[in-house]
Amino acid sequence: MYFDGQYYWRVLRHVWALRQWSGRSRTLLRLLLLVPLETLFHAICFMLDYLIFPALWRQKVEQPVFIVGHARSGTTLVHRLLAADGETFSYFLYWEMFFPSLLQKKVIRAIGCVDKKWFGQAIHRRLVAWDDKTFGPYRHMHDMSLWNSEEDQFVMRAAFVTQQWSLDVPMMDVIDIFHIDQMPVKKRRRWMHHYRECIKRQLLRNGGNKIHLSKNPVMCGWVEALIETFPDARIVVMMRDPAQCIPSVLKLVELTWKGKGWTRADYGRSLEILTDISFESYHHPRDVLSQQPSTPQVVVDYRELTAQPSATVHKIYRALGMPLSGSYDQFLKLQEDREKTHKTDFRYSLDDYGLSRKTIESKLSNFYTDYGWPGVDAAKQSNGLSGS
Repeated sequence: MYFDGQYYWRVLRHVWALRQWSGRSRTLLRLLLLVPLETLFHAICFMLDYLIFPALWRQKVEQPVFIVGHARSGTTLVHRLLAADGETFSYFLYWEMFFPSLLQKKVIRAIGCVDKKWFGQAIHRRLVAWDDKTFGPYRHMHDMSLWNSEEDQFVMRAAFVTQQWSLDVPMMDVIDIFHIDQMPVKKRRRWMHHYRECIKRQLLRNGGNKIHLSKNPVMCGWVEALIETFPDARIVVMMRDPAQCIPSVLKLVELTWKGKGWTRADYGRSLEILTDISFESYHHPRDVLSQQPSTPQVVVDYRELTAQPSATVHKIYRALGMPLSGSYDQFLKLQEDREKTHKTDFRYSLDDYGLSRKTIESKLSNFYTDYGWPGVDAAKQSNGLSGS
């Protein structure tokens, strides 16, 4: 099993230097004790997978579908709509990403069966209570749960390849998991090999004959590596007005840092890096895919998805060359009205981050032209009408 020792030492050195931070001792305990123990546990289970489940040697990853796009652009919505086609797709549930080994997943599900049969689901009820307490207050921003499909890059957490450390401690200048396509070839291939191994295990757990379905905004920077690792990959790119996406994700991450006691002085540099990545999240997938015309690909406008979710899913299936079953089509029709009302109470402002519509429009002018998003003039006119 792969483990990124370079990133581990970078994080360890950075946390060690935070002598005034109240959470330093607790985080050092995690890094120096828990991480090595967890890594050893995962490595042993990874090795046992090939001994206990010989079918893993023959498991293939064929024509996976990867959903990329700036965070808050509808990646979660389209991912969960597609994931509802359970006859076609395999994907990770959030809890499964903490246990990447096939053996671990099997054992945990066996415990669940015992809990249901002999203990009246006592363990399950405790987990549901923990889930509601932990994720419930934030579901108006992002519907997260142990039993939801989620960003499957989290499955690489055991390899110390995860954005979680940068959410716990603002250090996006210390570790970078976005610019994978610019990474040295040897390291990039080791990362992607580990990712492929995690997918193989999940596919086998879900029957072995399905299509892996992934979504992750971070993978906007992985598109070339994904195509290199999975030559028959199919790509869905979500597209939404950046004046809505960019401040939304900045606010979401800032709230995470604030909730852990960090101040703007602590996370200011990381916020700047995240802003730069936001612009790259639009440019990079387009640049790579324009050079990969043989890769099945489709761009989905967020407005189209929320106005006509069923028709949009049909469009995705056609573009990717996939059949759509009658039962799934019926599900989409039943979901139509619900998804049309997809809204959030999450509030944010460009002014909070020193950004302006003019700056965003300038950096992404081609996209504004292509998608007809309201620019500076339209926004001023709208504000004038709303104030009259």
